[in-house]
Amino acid sequence: MLIAILSDSHDNIWKLDCALALMSDVDVLIHCGDLCSPFVVKKLGEVFDRRPVHIVWGNNDGDVRLICQIASQYEKMFLHGALAQLEIDCVRIAVNHYPEIARGLAASGAFDLVCYGHDHTVHHSLVGDCLLLNPGELMGMYGQSSYALYDTDSREAEIIEVP
Repeated sequence: MLIAILSDSHDNIWKLDCALALMSDVDVLIHCGDLCSPFVVKKLGEVFDRRPVHIVWGNNDGDVRLICQIASQYEKMFLHGALAQLEIDCVRIAVNHYPEIARGLAASGAFDLVCYGHDHTVHHSLVGDCLLLNPGELMGMYGQSSYALYDTDSREAEIIEVP
């Protein structure tokens, strides 16, 4: 199974469109926060329609009421609050927005993959047997726009640059 992991889109709908166009073979999407506006949720719901989308809150997500209202229109869109604990294809996954929390989750030994965002910096390391992963920023403010692809069979991640 293939999981796309995004973070820090910050309303850059143009980069989001480019990234989503590359995800036709992706089974699940995870967003690590800082969507910002409700229209980003609508775009994710429209493109992923029948595929699961898991979202955690970032520090810049505004209009939570409208984000929740739009997300409720999509059967497979899940808003998890500050922390998501998922099991996808026998992979134990934790998702949050903050690196400090992510490091603790990875060190706990309870997860195979821990995803986070917030600092807009690609990060990929092993903490024990856990992969600690920041897909970088989709926004592109500090350089290259990127997201990650995680393969549940190989348990490996690849950073994908978005044109």
